[in-house]
Amino acid sequence: MARPIGETPVLYGEDAVRFLNEMENVKPASNEEKDRVRKAYEMLKKIATFKM
Repeated sequence: MARPIGETPVLYGEDAVRFLNEMENVKPASNEEKDRVRKAYEMLKKIATFKM
């Protein structure tokens, strides 16, 4: 049986400021990164077998 997920900790001070800045300034993924992720997804899709 899985353990329950605990509460998410609250950020304070510099950690909170840094987190908010990073959330406001998200850099879009490059085309190379998107291609790498797409290829990995396609490979996993080929080898995955799920019984229903």
